[in-house]
Amino acid sequence: MSYLKFDKNLLINLDQSLPKEMLRTNQAGAYHCTTLVGCNTRKQHGLLVIPIPEMGNKAHVLLSSLDETVIQHGAPFNLGIHRYRGGVLSPNGHKYIREFDCESVPRTTYRVGGVILTKEKIFISHENRILIRYTLVEAHSATTLRFRPFLAFRESNSLCVANDAINRALVPVENGVASCLYDGFPTLYMQFSRKPVWVDEPNWYNGIEYVKDLERGVPYTEDLWVPGYFEIPIKKGESVIFSAGISEVKPRSLSKMYEAEIASRTPRTSFYNCLKNAAKQFYLKDGDNMYVISGYPWGVVLARNTFMAVPGLTLAIDHRADFEKIIDTASRALLEFMVSGRLSERIHGIDLPDIPLWAVWALQQYARTVGTEEARERYFDLVASILDFILDNRHPNLQVDQTNGLVRTIGTSTPVSWMNSTLNGRPVIPRSGYLVEFNALWYNALRFGASLAEGREDLEKSAARWAAAADMMKEPFVETFLNDGGYLYDYVDGAYADPSVRPNMAVAIGLDYSPLDRRQRKSVLDVVTRELLTPKGLRSLSPKSYGYRPTYVGSPEERELALHQGPARPWLMGFYADAYLRVFGMSGVSYIDRMLIGFEDEMPNGCIGSLSQLYDGNPPFSGRGAISHATNVAEVLRTLRTLKRLTPDY
Repeated sequence: MSYLKFDKNLLINLDQSLPKEMLRTNQAGAYHCTTLVGCNTRKQHGLLVIPIPEMGNKAHVLLSSLDETVIQHGAPFNLGIHRYRGGVLSPNGHKYIREFDCESVPRTTYRVGGVILTKEKIFISHENRILIRYTLVEAHSATTLRFRPFLAFRESNSLCVANDAINRALVPVENGVASCLYDGFPTLYMQFSRKPVWVDEPNWYNGIEYVKDLERGVPYTEDLWVPGYFEIPIKKGESVIFSAGISEVKPRSLSKMYEAEIASRTPRTSFYNCLKNAAKQFYLKDGDNMYVISGYPWGVVLARNTFMAVPGLTLAIDHRADFEKIIDTASRALLEFMVSGRLSERIHGIDLPDIPLWAVWALQQYARTVGTEEARERYFDLVASILDFILDNRHPNLQVDQTNGLVRTIGTSTPVSWMNSTLNGRPVIPRSGYLVEFNALWYNALRFGASLAEGREDLEKSAARWAAAADMMKEPFVETFLNDGGYLYDYVDGAYADPSVRPNMAVAIGLDYSPLDRRQRKSVLDVVTRELLTPKGLRSLSPKSYGYRPTYVGSPEERELALHQGPARPWLMGFYADAYLRVFGMSGVSYIDRMLIGFEDEMPNGCIGSLSQLYDGNPPFSGRGAISHATNVAEVLRTLRTLKRLTPDY
């Protein structure tokens, strides 16, 4: 039985099926994303969405969808579905769906009278090409399949409007046609494994609506160009493969290409396997470089998300080589900034003050996995460069206070931490001064650096310097952040100490090295458990704190105000689990295991097999934001690996 299988009763009920989305990527920046029934509900949805280097590597929707029609005895049965202006659904192809199975590849089974047709979709690894295999399982009379392509050729966050500027020309290619609607775009090649008949029937399909964008209060209606349709007769037991890509392919190679890709897939037969597949979807390979996409469908390469997510996305699924490739790529950008101040064009936010701190944390997870000796051999110089860069006060917005050893930053006009929502160009949460997770990460980084150098005479000087810096800030950290309520202030700026109960203190108690003793950690942990813990991670703000907004809904402004004022983040569960296990030891394993059930429950929801960017802070804890988020998948995977390490039979 498949772990992710949906029957007709759910699929034909659009209230239940339209909120469920599926995502496939090729690790080269391209993706395919839509709902389980194939009705696009976001402008970012599409059958083939690719980055275009000449256009700033932004994702562009080339092929929005492909409508299939089964023809028998001259009668057409359209399997497609679109929402048009006013909420009108046409055609209603979802009523023919009998099953959707997503174990190895997304497979939709249709039944039209005596016809049973399956559709399977697969992305070609590291190539901007999607294949769809159609198999006629059952038919009692002559059957023809018709395929109508809906073309967009626009940036994924934009919308297309009917116009006369498009290039209507179609170029015949082997078993298909090629199209390029606008100058500067790559050509889209649409081909089949068998020769089809092409019928010119050019039309704009006007007023297609995207209900998710309507809900978000952003433009949501567009027009798509349909140049005509393909027709192919098919017999019972036969298969035909459709290819959409930006280069021409030999049709006779499609079957072999498809089978090769299927053989390399990990079936989604468990919670772990779902997250493992989701983790690999965030990989982005570009020549010798390797990056992490922050999320889908509108993610980019972010420095903070890269360092926060890379341990869980790689080491937790035994992909050590990928960790090293991603870190090597990201560290080159970080070192270039540290040496020259130059910013990376591909990795955004490399100059933010907490980036070096998260980088050291990521390297610490590598050391925990492979051992201190190997970590020292490969990354000691990088760790030393980062620690000395900060200690020497060479970062433009992360300064070590010479009186107490704490680090401070300025975040009044520009967001500096992961709580980076803005309104009218200003931070919604202007965290400035001493930030609790910055200082906890700094203390942890110093202790980790000293541990790497331990036992090496040639590194004694560095070890002593870092250990002294950690010693200097230990007591001031406790005096600055620990309050009479038994928890940690979120930030302290001059005479102001922010009393908001926020999850950043979970980072402080979850790190390997903490300035807090065990009793103090437990005190903080109790507050976090009582006020922030949900089945979907930790709330970004306690319901008891001023300004609590648990739901990420409404206009763009309303959502920006709510982003870090209550919705829960799954990635914080990684630090919560670490803290809980450090306080309670092995007796906490079963508790953390139970906490993970809330995430496993999400596998058939939202973007199936993955985790959303955030969840409402109140029941029913609905998923919101990006449909698949790297740090969330990563930290839940890292927690699963921690439990596996503690209990090998887990």
